[in-house]
Amino acid sequence: MTAFKRLKHAFSLTLAIGLGTFLQCTAANAQDQATVVVAGGCFWCVESDFESVPGVIEAVSGFSGGHIENPSYRQVTGGGTGHYEAVEITYNPGQIGLDQILHMFLRSVDPLDAGGQFCDRGDGYRTAIWYDGAGERAIAEAAVARAEADLGRNIVTPVLARAAFYPADESHQDYYKGRNRVVTRFGYVRQSNAYKRYRNACGRDQRVSEIWGDAAPYADH
Repeated sequence: MTAFKRLKHAFSLTLAIGLGTFLQCTAANAQDQATVVVAGGCFWCVESDFESVPGVIEAVSGFSGGHIENPSYRQVTGGGTGHYEAVEITYNPGQIGLDQILHMFLRSVDPLDAGGQFCDRGDGYRTAIWYDGAGERAIAEAAVARAEADLGRNIVTPVLARAAFYPADESHQDYYKGRNRVVTRFGYVRQSNAYKRYRNACGRDQRVSEIWGDAAPYADH
């Protein structure tokens, strides 16, 4: 890439982010919270990551992008619904911007993998970002473009128009800190322990660190 093209690309990114942020801030002035839906493989992991971020109010595990209303976990993981495992992140725009959330999100997943995430394979575990309106779309597309520039590789994470979001049942909410004991391949353990062992065995943080290095925000989990 020539110096002129690099300068042009950087200018385009800055313009897109600025426009998107302006439109988002205009809408945010009338509210103290906003939401964004993302898919990053196992929704327990995305929920765990973002509930630790200052300015994030809540992260809810669920499903989006498919053609079946109110799908069950078994239906989605069984395939054929078109749904992704997704997380609806509610945040305070006065404390954290959508651009910051998406910057962190893209660096917490493997955006080069079109077949799933880490040890979880299949369409339901693919990555995605959903937008609501022109402002959010501009911010999301700029976040993807910046991630591509940082990696020097094409990112497969699509930017999609907002679709219905269906929360998963209560047994899948806050699983990463659950105190109930469950039977798993790791034995009869508390949900929080089962989650930690699953995350480590799946190689999520190891792969993210391999891709993003020091830019990986949750690499020390």
